[in-house]
Amino acid sequence: MLDTLRSIVQEVSAATDLSDALKVVVTRIRNAMHTEVSSVYLYDSEAKRYVLMATKGLNQDAVGKVSLGSSQGLVGLVGSREELINTEDAPGHPRYHYLSETGEDKYHSFLGVPIIHHRRLMGVLVVQQQERRKFDESEEAFLVTMSAQLAGVIAHAEATGNIAAAAKATKTPKEARFSGVPGAPGVAIGTAVVIYPAADLASVPDKFADNIEQEIERFETALIAVRRDIRSVGQKLSNELRPEEMALFDVYLNMLDDRALGAEVIIKIREGAWAQGALRQVVQRYIGHFELMDDAYLRERAADIRDLGVRILAYLQETEGLGQVTEYHENTILVSEELTPAMLGEIPTDKLKGLVSVKGSSNSHVAILARAMGIPTIMGVVDVPYAQLDGLELVVDGYRGRIYSQPSDQLRKQYQRIYLEEQALNKDLECLRDEPAITLDGYRIPLWVNTGLITDAVRSRDRGAEGVGLYRTEVPFMMKDRFPSEKEQTEIYRQQLETFAPNPVTMRTLDIGGDKSLPYFPIKEDNPFLGWRGIRVTLDHPELFLLQIKSMLKASVGLNNLRIMLPMITSVGEVDEALHLIYRAHAEVEEAGHKVKMPQVGVMIEVPASVYQISDLGQRVDFLSVGSNDLTQYLLAVDRNNPRVADLYNSFHPAVLTALYKIAQDAKAINKPVSICGELAGNPAGAVLLMAMGYEMLSMNSSNLPKVKSVIRGVTQVWAQELLAEVMQLENAQVITATVELALEKVGLGRMIGPGRS
Repeated sequence: MLDTLRSIVQEVSAATDLSDALKVVVTRIRNAMHTEVSSVYLYDSEAKRYVLMATKGLNQDAVGKVSLGSSQGLVGLVGSREELINTEDAPGHPRYHYLSETGEDKYHSFLGVPIIHHRRLMGVLVVQQQERRKFDESEEAFLVTMSAQLAGVIAHAEATGNIAAAAKATKTPKEARFSGVPGAPGVAIGTAVVIYPAADLASVPDKFADNIEQEIERFETALIAVRRDIRSVGQKLSNELRPEEMALFDVYLNMLDDRALGAEVIIKIREGAWAQGALRQVVQRYIGHFELMDDAYLRERAADIRDLGVRILAYLQETEGLGQVTEYHENTILVSEELTPAMLGEIPTDKLKGLVSVKGSSNSHVAILARAMGIPTIMGVVDVPYAQLDGLELVVDGYRGRIYSQPSDQLRKQYQRIYLEEQALNKDLECLRDEPAITLDGYRIPLWVNTGLITDAVRSRDRGAEGVGLYRTEVPFMMKDRFPSEKEQTEIYRQQLETFAPNPVTMRTLDIGGDKSLPYFPIKEDNPFLGWRGIRVTLDHPELFLLQIKSMLKASVGLNNLRIMLPMITSVGEVDEALHLIYRAHAEVEEAGHKVKMPQVGVMIEVPASVYQISDLGQRVDFLSVGSNDLTQYLLAVDRNNPRVADLYNSFHPAVLTALYKIAQDAKAINKPVSICGELAGNPAGAVLLMAMGYEMLSMNSSNLPKVKSVIRGVTQVWAQELLAEVMQLENAQVITATVELALEKVGLGRMIGPGRS
């Protein structure tokens, strides 16, 4: 039945709307299982009733008209129990409810399975037969599998109101919510504009060229046009982005270089292919190569190549650019299967309010640029029928990673209020810029920031940051198509150090692997988060590590505000080896005539192994810094970039808080400074607990810094410690979160725990 299942899924996926999809389902299931009846009942959560939406075998006139209460009949029993019911005598079952309009009285055998999508009951799938018999296990398994596939189809239909249309109950589309990964914080309300390539590479046929030189000329003309478009996009964004971020467009131009993709296409043309066919062959080979890789960053590079390919094809087909959008709404939410940096430049920045990408992660090029530009962004949205969203009103919640299509008046007003409150709050907090983060009873805690682009650094300084707790050095590496030279690295690091001098800047050594990789340094692994990443990579490549350390040291000459931090440490052996290389690099830099002070060196505590080695690790370094994002991820076994399990990722989990408390106490026992640079530090509710635990510095996203400062200045250290003692006795993450937030509301700080809370 596996082949049958695949065939049905393919046919259902090709259906134009929900009604057609359900007709396919009931017809194909009846044929596959050789039953007399196959039906789908969808659950209307507002009316609390199951509506017969499609059937093959029962009375067709009953479709859309007949319904059952939420606990009525065998269908209601399947739904309430959320498990299958298999009986050979349905009329004899005590929960049987006869529907005369359907003509089902002659059918005795009944098998019903619930249709559930992300824990939400969507409906019930039913097969029936006159013969008295129990359906066997293979039939049960087939119907359960089919219902799981159908759940996604129904969820897609909800987004554009197809459920209501199919039921003919109302013309008002239903509100639908989809979850993704937060790419850039903020709230946006606007109209969806779906970007999709007008040119379809996959549909290009193979043809022989009538005139090879003419085909080459056509291709080169298209190549020139696309290069011009890319440069134009870059120029449009030049006022929004720094040179470091503008390097993304150089990556695009390098792909189009005569010695790269362009050269391979011309070789294919000279072999006899027409320009479009040659382009398709080369681009699809590139795409296939990258899409086979497990690494998320390299898969995103496939999207870049596909984007360039369709742009070139569009010119070859004598279309103008992408050619599907000429006017944008005043409040545009840009939506695409895979957003690319070039797409951002095609819309006036004053009209672009939000971004939604079906694919990609928080480390995608687009997410990095969106954070730099301050555009609320959602990446990796699950099960959203993005092509059907064009023209619909959307709400983008960049804090929680959610989008809402066709929001109700109540939801729209709620998010509009959040947006206005955020704007007003940010304005109110501007006065705190130069004030210290000091509690009402005199306890002072420095607030630092996490940065990756120079734009982040400038914005952070303007918001009153006292230093950099985490500078992600991998970001400039990601912006290039090769390893940056020592000179290039030195210039980039110097910018960061000068921006904050004389305040400290903590530079994390190259941290690639997991969901961060480099196109020119592929890492292909089945389980990248437990694989070759962080310090493991750089210790295996000491030439890269030494070059980076030397660049950092040279950049700090005359400033001496550099701190070096080692990521993904799991053993003292790694620290000893890294320190040996750092001392060597320092000696070589001084021998070359550069007088530079030996910087402080610290380690990141972000894997469970390091939690239990605080004493040994602390004796070797100058400071400790907790990376709470990865630590939470590893402790809870939850990939925070996977929207299907994102709800399980919670930094207020008792196990996480217990680990954080242990780290702070163990560091205090050896008199070693300990800080934290994860998202929890930027959460006002989390910051209060961390301060109470004994963390001596908090580092966060610059947008959260004013809120955290305001909360710290509004409470006492004693109050925070009493609150910590209370929550450490609790055993549920949601209860802990609610307890802290309620406590803050009671002291008049409720507005600080708005949409950015965990």
